[in-house]
Amino acid sequence: MKNISTVIILFSSMIMQAQIPPKATVDVSGEGTVKVVPDQVSITVRVESNGKNPKEVKQLNDQTVNEVFAFLRVSGIPEKNIRSEYINLTKNYDYNSKTYQYVANQSIRIFLEDLSKYEMLMNGLLETGINRIDTVQFLSSKEASLQSEARQKAILNAKMKAEEYVAALGQAIGKAVHISEFQNVSVPSPYLRSAVLDSSNSKMQTMAPGEMEIQVQVNVSFELL
Repeated sequence: MKNISTVIILFSSMIMQAQIPPKATVDVSGEGTVKVVPDQVSITVRVESNGKNPKEVKQLNDQTVNEVFAFLRVSGIPEKNIRSEYINLTKNYDYNSKTYQYVANQSIRIFLEDLSKYEMLMNGLLETGINRIDTVQFLSSKEASLQSEARQKAILNAKMKAEEYVAALGQAIGKAVHISEFQNVSVPSPYLRSAVLDSSNSKMQTMAPGEMEIQVQVNVSFELL
């Protein structure tokens, strides 16, 4: 009998909840954008060697890679900022010469915390014998705090929009009942240009990092009063 009473109470509660109409809301999106000049850079370079003898090809590639690591240590790059992305040795058939060729590859990612050392680092890497630069990605050490700032701007932007909508109706908004977020970090691609000789300091400039744009978009539902 007790179980039957419990079921009846639960069923009655469900019916009452189903009869309560959902609260009216005003649903808006808001955007917050923060721009910053990058102060860090992630560089991925590759050492590649080829030849007919796989052992010799691998040894040649390893020798150049060793010189790369030695240069990075001398340059003061911390070990935690150096990482081998992949190491490959592949066998390819040359249909023209009817022979096999072996290609050894090793990709190395370098995280540079001081952007002012970029030119020095790249020149030194080229001297060690790297033959490919795969990616150059500019970053900011302040990204976490800037994301927080962009979030606040996005929420305030959404609130302003909602208040503008309801003001035209002579109503007001209440508390926020739902918030969802979408982040977008626009990282500038390196702008590589012809080397320019600066007569004031005799240094070459080969890239311009530009600005990073950190954008947060939120969707917010406010109660409509």
